[in-house]
Amino acid sequence: MSEECTHDCSNCGAACSSRNAAPQHDAPNPHSRVKKVIGVVSGKGGVGKSMTSALLACAMARRGYHCGILDADITGPSIPKLFGIHGRAMADDKGCWPIQSRMGIDVMSINLLVENEEDPVVWRGPVIAGAVKQFWTDVVWKDVDFLFVDMPPGTGDVPLTVFQSLPVDGIVVVASPQELVSMIVAKAVNMAEMMKVPMLGIVENMSYIVCPDCGKHINVFGDSHVDEVAAKHHLPVLAKCPIDPQLAALSDAGMIETYGGQFLEGAADACEKLLK
Repeated sequence: MSEECTHDCSNCGAACSSRNAAPQHDAPNPHSRVKKVIGVVSGKGGVGKSMTSALLACAMARRGYHCGILDADITGPSIPKLFGIHGRAMADDKGCWPIQSRMGIDVMSINLLVENEEDPVVWRGPVIAGAVKQFWTDVVWKDVDFLFVDMPPGTGDVPLTVFQSLPVDGIVVVASPQELVSMIVAKAVNMAEMMKVPMLGIVENMSYIVCPDCGKHINVFGDSHVDEVAAKHHLPVLAKCPIDPQLAALSDAGMIETYGGQFLEGAADACEKLLK
């Protein structure tokens, strides 16, 4: 990178490494109207990004906003299962149409395009990234206030494609309580800074479990480190979500929209501020 770099690659002919990281957003489907795009990310898998994406969309829908979820985890899609959505998405001359949940949340996932939802998607990285890109350019996201992008873990092809192709307005980092969280969050923060995407804050998932007999909070994964990590990166902790057997049961049944937990209200507040 040149010392005189202005980070505006549109007026620069230099072939430097940072040029490839510059945002080059693709135009959405001409019939789409999306106000804000929120990425839900993590540096590792298994921390609950899909659950957070789904619950955030539900929380915003309850506030009267029209929400959508773009399931960018092509090889491990779980969003349709959480909402009890089955069948095939339809397309016409305008584009491909997402399937709506019971609450009216628009959902697009690879599982809504394959013949059998249990069929594996055995694709290489560039093909997977291309499919995610098409979820933005070919799908009709009609009058959506918030489009949540459920990312696969890490900082590879798909997150890079999303940050370059979609006008991401902010990202929510999902982490778990272990000390490993510091490295996970640092990776997400550094990538967000590279891509010039604002971070809304951190959601700690599986923070604790409540004893059904005495009500005591039990730290299943040990003491939380999220507060110190958040302070280090000057980020707010948006939520500390417990392990909840009821949520697990409702998710398995495709009834996540009926869950009454209000743990993500702080994260919903952070998203809502983007409209003001």
